Amino acid sequence: MAKYDIDVQLTGQNGNVYNLMSLVVIALREHGVSKEEQEQFKEECRSGDYDNALRTMGKWVNVY
Repeated sequence: MAKYDIDVQLTGQNGNVYNLMSLVVIALREHGVSKEEQEQFKEECRSGDYDNALRTMGKWVNVY
């Protein structure tokens, strides 16, 4: 289960990890998530490889 019940469509998008991260950050911001938590999300995404970033996105929001 995701930390936030926010749906973000990643399929069909540009697969660049920074593009995907930005889609999630935009959704977090639109749902009132604090800047501190947005930064925490980005740090977690950057802490590993591409697969880690995708797993992190799925831990924070509902991705499809």
